[in-house]
Amino acid sequence: MSDDEYLLFDAEMADVKKLAGTETVAHHSKRAGLDQEKQAKREAAQASLSQPDDPLSTEIRDLIGPDDELSFVRPGVQHGVFKKLRQGRYQIEARLDLHQHSVEQARLAVKGFLDDCRRMEVRSAIIVHGIGRHSKPPALLKSAVNQWLQALAEVQAFHTCQRHHGGLGAVYVMLKKGATKKLETKERIQHRRG
Repeated sequence: MSDDEYLLFDAEMADVKKLAGTETVAHHSKRAGLDQEKQAKREAAQASLSQPDDPLSTEIRDLIGPDDELSFVRPGVQHGVFKKLRQGRYQIEARLDLHQHSVEQARLAVKGFLDDCRRMEVRSAIIVHGIGRHSKPPALLKSAVNQWLQALAEVQAFHTCQRHHGGLGAVYVMLKKGATKKLETKERIQHRRG
């Protein structure tokens, strides 16, 4: 800038007063906005890791009694299929015993068990939770299993077992069919139709 330009600039700025405030200047660039956006995403991801959207919560909402029967069926499961499950007429392909487990240990065991069942395409299983007459509060594991199984989409239905399979201390669990079993059923139906 030339001397004339400096004088002109000073003349224009003569009546300008300094604002009260900080001496620092905040520079906003596109890069800073991207960094803030990245940081916000990172914080959201960390929050989701620290509080996973896990249906197997250890916070039990509804306590049930030791002598209560458990029964749950998703819409779409045929009445005859559920009746057969209730009567214990399906072959039991897997079994999990939760006796002597804390709620947290049981949560991890159920999660691992159902993951294994899904991988091995198990359709019918038993989970032994115990009656829980002497636990404090009573039937704590039974209540937890009831809550967890209802929350898991792969569980189609469950019902308290017949006496010879564990009675009030166990449940039959029916899981969704895997891809192989779906294909077998489809082929069997097509074969019948000719």
